[in-house]
Amino acid sequence: MNFENKKKILITGMAGFIGHHLAKLLVNSNYEVVGLDNINDYYDPNLKLARLQDLGFNTSEIKYNKLIVAETISFIKLDLTDLENIKNLFKEQQFDYVVNLAAQAGVRYSLENPHSYVDSNITGFLNILESCRAFPVEHLIFASSSSVYGLSEEIPFKEDNCTDHPLAIYAASKKANEMMAHSYANLYNIPSTGLRFFTVYGPWGRPDMALHIFTKAIVEDKEFEVFNNGNMSRDFTYVADIVESIKRLIPKPPIDNNSEFNPKKPIPSKSSKPYQLFNIGNNSPVALMDYVKAVEKALNKKGKIVFKPMQPGDVQSTYANVESLFEYIDFKPETKLEDGIKAFVDKYLELKL
Repeated sequence: MNFENKKKILITGMAGFIGHHLAKLLVNSNYEVVGLDNINDYYDPNLKLARLQDLGFNTSEIKYNKLIVAETISFIKLDLTDLENIKNLFKEQQFDYVVNLAAQAGVRYSLENPHSYVDSNITGFLNILESCRAFPVEHLIFASSSSVYGLSEEIPFKEDNCTDHPLAIYAASKKANEMMAHSYANLYNIPSTGLRFFTVYGPWGRPDMALHIFTKAIVEDKEFEVFNNGNMSRDFTYVADIVESIKRLIPKPPIDNNSEFNPKKPIPSKSSKPYQLFNIGNNSPVALMDYVKAVEKALNKKGKIVFKPMQPGDVQSTYANVESLFEYIDFKPETKLEDGIKAFVDKYLELKL
């Protein structure tokens, strides 16, 4: 491999849904990509290994804390809570950029396993910040979540809305990430951008997400649950549009001493320090039942729906105001819902995972 003159980027959570897609895009965009993942069993690790195989790795070579190299990309199995080895990786690799996507995901899972969210999302992120402090990078991009908006009903959600009322520990951990990143931008001048992801969907998606659950149940002719009696909507965003947005954002870190920031009237999304927050979504909410119908259409089969009340920690609607990100990177998602769902269904039927 010839990585000469290529910018080197670390993607944490590279065996995950978004991380896998981002790695493929960045390899094809002339980056030297190093991926990290602990390949935990929150959902079937075979799907994570299949994603790594799709990136060109011989997964039989994977061992903890061993860097393996495919044709155009590298991977190491590491846990973000392992500070010593995380710092060693930063020291050895000297990254230009970091995209931190690794996290314990899932709102409902957080009701049963709150400690795993503190370990992965707070301690793990602190270790990334400490490593960026010790071995400075040009830009740290980290995953936040639309769930930080919590009880807010000021729709569409804007980055400067109040986010002080999270509904579950997952959302609280993402809010904490935003505050932690700002403090490190202030203390150590680490240029940091937080992305509040709205509902991302597409091929290779997680099995705990609605699209996978609906598709699997319909294929297997089984019942599936739709919460709040179907009276929900989500700002569904196709994964290819998400990773294109991240790619455009990577070389555009926030600036220090931002003159647009007014300390007498501070806003959450900007700072006088090198720090910023963006919503990243589609700016076009879709009724959940329309989403279900699109899955049925792609499979040419009706689903057996069981309507249920709202789940604790869930919200009725998400809707992103993403004007500031569109302007910043000059890109707006354009993938039609029907096309994105068909792409997911085709890959699901191929993988059987």
